[in-house]
Amino acid sequence: MFSPYYAWARRSGQANPMDHCALNVALYSPGAGRWCMTERGARHCQRDAEHFVIGPSRLHWDGQRLILDIDEVGMPIPLRVRGRVTLEPSRLFNFSTPLETSGRHRWGPIAPQARVKVELTQPHMSWQGHAYLDSNEGDEPIESGFTHWDWSRGQLSDGSTAVIYDIEPDDPAGQVLALRFMPDGRVLPFEAPAQKPLPPTGWRIARRMRSQGPVQVLQQLEDTPFYQRSVLRSRLLDEDVTSFHETLNVPRLVNPIVRTLLPWRMPRRA
Repeated sequence: MFSPYYAWARRSGQANPMDHCALNVALYSPGAGRWCMTERGARHCQRDAEHFVIGPSRLHWDGQRLILDIDEVGMPIPLRVRGRVTLEPSRLFNFSTPLETSGRHRWGPIAPQARVKVELTQPHMSWQGHAYLDSNEGDEPIESGFTHWDWSRGQLSDGSTAVIYDIEPDDPAGQVLALRFMPDGRVLPFEAPAQKPLPPTGWRIARRMRSQGPVQVLQQLEDTPFYQRSVLRSRLLDEDVTSFHETLNVPRLVNPIVRTLLPWRMPRRA
């Protein structure tokens, strides 16, 4: 979705997505922060129903768990990340919904409630806790379908996961998806609260969160010219909730200057 190389390849004809694969690893621990997103060409990638190999890293579904064996190098500081991440879903969801009227862009959680175990040798650290796994797919470039979105997900006290997809939030005709993924497998819509504006990021990205009360930014994880990722405290479905939140500004993403800068964070190995 963010690959400048894929965008440039499309200019000369139909690009092969398998020639533009990357595993994104982001660590935000103080003193051990890492960002890895090296794009690999098709000769470095293989996949079948249970495996996906991207260069030296690989993903494997063993029937119960998703296992990621990571061997990557960070950018722009070349610090290595090695280790294993194991994600075990509480249950799998076969759910997908269009994000816009044409149906060319779709989203759905695969495991909205899961447990994760992280065991890294470089840097040496480990932890375990709650996890979430979803999927986005599209039949056209992202800039053909969107200009902006705000997205959030938070875990509620009953074990359910609440997701809000605020698509084109500045447009009265924009779509709002507010869905609650229950532990028993049900998917329940709910009425999204009103938008609450958040302080703009350092790169002056406008962002919003739907909440029944004030919203607090607990941690700013990513702040880039076109994308921000943060942890928020808000009120949702009559609960105080800690949410993972992101904002995407597509016109900034496709700006030629920004795409020229992206290889500093996203190198390519053809």
